[in-house]
Amino acid sequence: MTYVLALVVLGLAFPWGASVAARRLAGVLPPREACWTLTAAAVLMACGTVAALTGLFHVPFLAALEQVPLARVLEVWPAAVPMACVAGAVMLVQLVLLVRRWFQHRSLLRRAWRSAAEGTGAGDLLVVPGSEVDAFALPGYQGRGGRIVVTSGMMRALRATEREVLLAHERAHLSGRHHLLSAVVDLSTTVHPAARSLRESLGFHLERWADEAAAAAVGDRKVAAAAIARAALAGASQKRRTGGGYPLLSVTTGPVPRRVEALLRPAPAAPQGGARQAGALGLATTAAALALAALAPAYGLHEYVEYAAVAVRGG
Repeated sequence: MTYVLALVVLGLAFPWGASVAARRLAGVLPPREACWTLTAAAVLMACGTVAALTGLFHVPFLAALEQVPLARVLEVWPAAVPMACVAGAVMLVQLVLLVRRWFQHRSLLRRAWRSAAEGTGAGDLLVVPGSEVDAFALPGYQGRGGRIVVTSGMMRALRATEREVLLAHERAHLSGRHHLLSAVVDLSTTVHPAARSLRESLGFHLERWADEAAAAAVGDRKVAAAAIARAALAGASQKRRTGGGYPLLSVTTGPVPRRVEALLRPAPAAPQGGARQAGALGLATTAAALALAALAPAYGLHEYVEYAAVAVRGG
């Protein structure tokens, strides 16, 4: 029983260490690969937590399937039923929080589309009148394609080349469907709190991904860095009503000084040779460890019930 309990504790506690490993691995990868690594880690962490709780919740039911008397289960593990009740209650709370967060996302998206309805423009660009300095990538909604929403105040705050950087940045968010990655990690925080640190890290790397795309589009990293710094400075004194976070990703969010500093350095190259193999090995190791943490509790609990069944039949 100690072995099974240890597996359950591992499944619930492992995400704290895994989040640290995932963030460090993302730090040495190019922005796009870093984003996918963090998203995969968040999904596996959530799966591991659900697997551990599901295993605890199903102990009495597994025992019944194996024709093990509940009295025998309680004799070996007196806390089996209380732990199953706690696990069930936790999963119910997780479900409520998950549904609540999803509706919050949808509500924010509806409000953003309503606020953008007064905008004018061509193609994927909507310019909203007003003195507020803001810009964000607006995902598609109810059959409508994604749009780049920019206030006239933001347009006035930037030079022509800087506006080009801004639009390229927001287009990178839309074309890369960054809002989906952000949503997956954000929803994972309702399953395990360790995913919160991944959400913050993902936000930075998503912006870095879009920054690099914008710099490539204009062909000048210094111009891109200056545009991002100017846009962030122009909107720093204003309270954001819509942008900044899922599902609305903006050029002015995240640790802007770190992003500008990264743009003033040479473009990150995809890992080659030994570095590429080391990164792939690190990612594979992290994924394997997370998957093990997800499957071990359920497997251990199943083995425990099998062992108890054999013991009862033998007795």
